[in-house]
Amino acid sequence: MFDKLTLKMGDALRFVAGKSRISEKNIEDAVEAIKIALLDADVNVRVVRRFVNSTIEEAKGAAVLRSVDPGQQFVKIVYEKIKSYLGGEDQGLALKNTDQVSVILMLGLQGSGKTTSSAKLALRLKKEGRKPLLAACDLVRPAAIEQLSVLAARIGVPVYREDGEKDPVRVFNAAFSWAKKNLIDTIIVDTTGRLQVDDVMMEELSRIKAAAKPDELLLVADSMTGQSAVSIAKTFDEKIGISGVILTKFDSDTRGGAALSLKTVTGKPLKFTGTGEKPEDLEPFHPERFASRILGMGDVVSLVEKAQEAIDREEALAIQKKILKNDITLEDMLAQLRAVKKMGSVRSMIEMIPGMAGQVSDDDIEKAKLNKQEVILCSMTLKERANYLIIGPSRRARIARGSGTSVAEVSRLLKHFEKMRTVMKKMTKMGRAAPGGALGGIPPAMLKGIR
Repeated sequence: MFDKLTLKMGDALRFVAGKSRISEKNIEDAVEAIKIALLDADVNVRVVRRFVNSTIEEAKGAAVLRSVDPGQQFVKIVYEKIKSYLGGEDQGLALKNTDQVSVILMLGLQGSGKTTSSAKLALRLKKEGRKPLLAACDLVRPAAIEQLSVLAARIGVPVYREDGEKDPVRVFNAAFSWAKKNLIDTIIVDTTGRLQVDDVMMEELSRIKAAAKPDELLLVADSMTGQSAVSIAKTFDEKIGISGVILTKFDSDTRGGAALSLKTVTGKPLKFTGTGEKPEDLEPFHPERFASRILGMGDVVSLVEKAQEAIDREEALAIQKKILKNDITLEDMLAQLRAVKKMGSVRSMIEMIPGMAGQVSDDDIEKAKLNKQEVILCSMTLKERANYLIIGPSRRARIARGSGTSVAEVSRLLKHFEKMRTVMKKMTKMGRAAPGGALGGIPPAMLKGIR
């Protein structure tokens, strides 16, 4: 995400970065390049104009031109501007205490990912210790109720449905009564959607809102639609009132125009982003972290959080002991590959490393081939994964057939594993072995914070 914008912002900041002295001309050139980068990213024109004018005004002040490091001062101004346009401070959900029932209305057009996002949000709240209930109040779209039920079963969250009912308000009222009886503390309501905004949909949503008195009204919008998502958010806010936005397909949005325009145009914060198809792929939106990513500074905090979620402390300590004994096996490599995959796509992790955004091509990422490596390892027997030295030509041929790969690819994986063991052996002698080591490409610092 934000790939092109990050590269162009980096080019723009080179006009001033690292200079001991800068002039108004340097600032104007940098801001002009930033303006073009934002417009190319499909940021709202009014937002770009406001951004440019306020940045020039601040950057030409004496605090920048006469500072010890004017280049850094300018970058700081741009960072703060981007952060404020992304929403400023983190905006979490405003829910009641768990001794009361909170209600979240999910709004959006058909195809935006509303039903899927409802289930993802339910799973996130469940992990945070709440007891969510999914209420199937989309009675218009065919199979909407069935889709929600399937997703609810997958994540282990109850769903309230009334097949044959035509009034979503009645369904909600019944769901609310059921929730109170069953000690549910959060109801997530999947409401009706249409292909476009119309009066019938808005009237129905207004009725549900009046009955539910929701704590949160979250609009689900497709980030790939760019400024259309912003316009839809503005319309929903004017007609129904929203408290925040969830942008889906955020991992596929290389421009980022919707995210940068939402808060300024609608006044409502971006609260969550959908970053994949799995139930776990819903992340809180942190403006300061994404501002850092856009400027190529990475997002180490999010990377560490992902590592902490994916890597078990006991497993990490066990790996550390094996590294110290130089006793790493292919079974350990398989476990580490799976841990890395839990952290998300290779591209998303690369973007979080300072200075790496936009520096690694899709071809380079393809070469990582984590899925292919996992398939090859799974095609080996337990004995082979425990002792790679027994994997001769005939075994390599069998593993290649079983994994749908070639003997050369199997040999390449084994060669990589041997090199890795050699590196770890040297690190151990130097007293620098750490949990995880180079096994999954996970920096030791990420594992130190696991609790």
